Amino acid sequence: MSKTKSKTIAFVTCVLLVFAVIAGCGGSGGNNQPAAMNNTAEAGGEQTSGNSNSDTSAEKTTITLMVGNTGTTLEALKVVAAEAEKKLNIAIEWDIKPDGTEGDNLVKTRLATDDMADLLVYNSGSLLQALNPEENFLDLTNESYMANILDSFKETVTSGGKVFGVPVGSTNAGAILYNKKIYADLGLTVPQTWKEFMANNEKIKAAGKTAVIGTYKDTWTSQLFVLADYYNVQQQVPNFAEDYTGNKAKYAATPAALRGFEKIEEVFKAGYMNKDFLATTYDAGLKMLAEGTGVHYPMLSSALDAINQNYPDKMNDIGVFAQPSDSADTNGLTVWMPSGLYINKNGKKADAAKKWVEYFVSPEGQAVLSGTLKAVGPYVIKDVALPEDTYQGVKEMQSYFDEGKTAPALEFVSPVKGPNLENITVAVGSGISGAKKGAEDYDKDVEKQAQQLNLPGW
Repeated sequence: MSKTKSKTIAFVTCVLLVFAVIAGCGGSGGNNQPAAMNNTAEAGGEQTSGNSNSDTSAEKTTITLMVGNTGTTLEALKVVAAEAEKKLNIAIEWDIKPDGTEGDNLVKTRLATDDMADLLVYNSGSLLQALNPEENFLDLTNESYMANILDSFKETVTSGGKVFGVPVGSTNAGAILYNKKIYADLGLTVPQTWKEFMANNEKIKAAGKTAVIGTYKDTWTSQLFVLADYYNVQQQVPNFAEDYTGNKAKYAATPAALRGFEKIEEVFKAGYMNKDFLATTYDAGLKMLAEGTGVHYPMLSSALDAINQNYPDKMNDIGVFAQPSDSADTNGLTVWMPSGLYINKNGKKADAAKKWVEYFVSPEGQAVLSGTLKAVGPYVIKDVALPEDTYQGVKEMQSYFDEGKTAPALEFVSPVKGPNLENITVAVGSGISGAKKGAEDYDKDVEKQAQQLNLPGW
């Protein structure tokens, strides 16, 4: 054979070998082709197909997480996601939803069209029940970490005897935020009864300060005296939530429940609110409290975050105590439970989502979260302690949890809540309606919603 012919054969052989290698890399199903890069810096890396036949231990999996963008929760979750990606090789692609009614409708639409993210941060309590959790979310009841989550939270994410969510962040209480510096200046002590609370208000008014801050320009803030009174209601009428849901109990006909409306009326009639309370905003109310021109603010403890952002040098002056009942023997906090984190039952990456949730609720994951997301109430995971730099007001709330003197707000244990409560409480709090009339109006207000939910007895 000539040298020229030998070279030709060798060249052809090499070309054929190259084509064979290329064909082998291509595969037959296209499953190993790299997916598009994530469009968020937080997720990072490439999204790989769940159908790959290669060694998945070396691949990065990307799962989606739907969450709102109001407040600091999203930013804190991004920090957790960055750490989880290092530990688990699981990245997060963020699916941002609007808040409020628009966001609720989007969640329901996405679930109905089987287009929900792998993970969802959403309300616990009655709003969760409207999403049909048994059909849409994974049952987490038997996960080992559930032993560390307080029953008071699990109650709010349970349906059909199954637990579907884990907590995102801390609790939030409906209470009385107060200026501790002014309390010290006037020689006041934290009241244990409503009578003592009103006596403190009288002394504050005599000192030329606003005793109770009213911010009715933002009408939702007018509801707190009613909503935060639920611990007191439950202690006196343990079956109220069940009977209320079944249309067997009414606010106007239950003296313990009526008291919330009466307390609004009493504060107004005594002239303890700022004169311009109908035109005062939530932000202005926080300023009054921080600066000490107003001393009591019936509000959610989440307001501590806003005070810290705008008046950080005043944070040690702000305390929190439970809305007093008529008896010192009944004294506890009405608690708004944190949102839940839920796993899409019909998602294609449920296993990866389960691993991410397990890391999230672990002591390590929670330490990362609490390092970014300041607590506005005690935690509902047993082995997660409040950091040293926790707000002073939150530290004061911890004793109620330690003593078992807490109850979930009514909206977490009953789906019945009328849409017009804030307008009704504005009317009572400004003298347009009396307490009994306000309670009667609210009893009528809830009927339509209860009927829309097809609740028995309505």
